[in-house]
Amino acid sequence: MSTMVIGVILERLKSLPYEWQWRVLEFTRALARSVPRGVPGHRLLRFAGAIPLDDVQRMRQAIEQGGET
Repeated sequence: MSTMVIGVILERLKSLPYEWQWRVLEFTRALARSVPRGVPGHRLLRFAGAIPLDDVQRMRQAIEQGGET
């Protein structure tokens, strides 16, 4: 994250009333909980090769054509 963005947020936060500062804190906590979590790549390796090669080639062609088949 850009330190400039953090700096601007901090400056604006300082000018808010104390109660609103707490509301911002609660909001940031809620945002942190809602961030989607990914799966480490090594856990996905078991799916390697699960799609037949000819299906993969058809998908690739459809993507290259803009998704229209």
